Amino acid sequence: VQLQASGGGSVQVGDSLRLSCAVSGVTSGDYVIGWFRQAPGKERDLVAAISWTYDSPYYSDSAKGRFTVARDITKNTVYLQMNSLKPEDTAVYYCAAKVHDGVVVTRKYDYWGQGTKVTVSS
Repeated sequence: VQLQASGGGSVQVGDSLRLSCAVSGVTSGDYVIGWFRQAPGKERDLVAAISWTYDSPYYSDSAKGRFTVARDITKNTVYLQMNSLKPEDTAVYYCAAKVHDGVVVTRKYDYWGQGTKVTVSS
């Protein structure tokens, strides 16, 4: 499984940004595609995730109500729509994948893409 994240950039507080994660190599079984973020000096945390097959999303408390995760199987892409951005959303965002074994909230994802940087300025 290979993943490639894109769409980061520098925005102002309150702006929106959509990240994309191009997914390849998911040929059988169900995978979870997760969006993580890592701010300087902090651990990498799960922000949102979605089942590749069943389209069931998960959101962290910080993402609920502002972020939306969605997948487009026809384009092999998972999106993270981020609205009402705040300075604390500033981080490098990564997409990752793991076999869906019932556990979504974990850092133990098997496949990782490169990060895309998001900077939110006030």
